[in-house]
Amino acid sequence: MRTRLASLFLALAGLLAPGVAAAICNVIGPNLSFGPYDTLSAFGATTSGTISITCDETPPPTVQVQVGPSTVSGGFQPRRMRHLAGTDTLAYNMYVDAAGTSIWGDGSAGTVTLSDRVQKSKPWLPTIYGRMPPGQDVTVGSYADAIAITIIF
Repeated sequence: MRTRLASLFLALAGLLAPGVAAAICNVIGPNLSFGPYDTLSAFGATTSGTISITCDETPPPTVQVQVGPSTVSGGFQPRRMRHLAGTDTLAYNMYVDAAGTSIWGDGSAGTVTLSDRVQKSKPWLPTIYGRMPPGQDVTVGSYADAIAITIIF
């Protein structure tokens, strides 16, 4: 049995929409890891992680969370991770739902965003769901990609 180790590292970026009163909001994103990837498995690999968004503004602002494209593939479908010591890539994607039906992105190219009102001193905790399709024959090793999480409020 051949296995691959794949990790996804998330970089964070905050964005304040022009012309909007400044609320103080903070975002903390997870480091996601798919763990060992078995190229012979019919199931691929899955992972999930929680983003924590807190705001200290009254009234509570509506916060939109966008997840950027892959820095490796430059797109959303599929996002790709690159082997840390080579050129092989692994396809994966990030979703707003555990079933993997809605790709989390910036609202372009068929992707969706999430938004919610964030109450003062009560974090909003949206979950990122990651999926890696089965049958990718790649070199053994660690793979990574960096994704920007943007909040607009």
